[in-house]
Amino acid sequence: MDRLILEFDKALRAVFAPGRSIRSMPGSDLPEVELTENDKRHVAALMRVNHCGEICAQALYQGQALASQDPDVCAVLRQAAEEESEHLAWTERRLSELGGRKSLLNPVWYAGSLFIGMMAGRAGETWSLGFLAETERQVEAHLWDHLQRLPRHDRKSWVLLEQMKTDEIGHATSAMQLGARELPEPVGLAMRFASSVMTRTAYWV
Repeated sequence: MDRLILEFDKALRAVFAPGRSIRSMPGSDLPEVELTENDKRHVAALMRVNHCGEICAQALYQGQALASQDPDVCAVLRQAAEEESEHLAWTERRLSELGGRKSLLNPVWYAGSLFIGMMAGRAGETWSLGFLAETERQVEAHLWDHLQRLPRHDRKSWVLLEQMKTDEIGHATSAMQLGARELPEPVGLAMRFASSVMTRTAYWV
């Protein structure tokens, strides 16, 4: 019961509480550049998508940790979740700076991702690690795409996304070093499809 309460509290904090970060937000020392209203709305929408992705990451890793019995795997998941919680705080702050808002569907994304994470964890440790590695590779590709879509002079957003991309690469590497199995191609395709639905929806809602 105690663990259930703790996990429920973790979910509420991820979805509704302001994000917190130990590290300084990358780019916080850079000056804010002047953006057109269209550019500002576009960058804010990209940050909303990234914030939504971090909500999903929190839920995925929480679900996987709940189903895992291996302390080493749990440690990797905890470390990844801690860094993702920093990403959550960074994207939330950048959203606020741009005058944007968080996705209205964050509770839905969290619930769905928690279920997927638990299913991945129940498949076994090596499959769970494989799911972690594939998730991080897809997030890395997604961040690379966003870096290309930023206004060229918006260095604050660029530095932020670049650091997030570096962290995601590290998570995938840690999972592979612990023996992650490569997921079947249909699973990877299904993950990419689900991600595309979330990102396209979160850009607007």
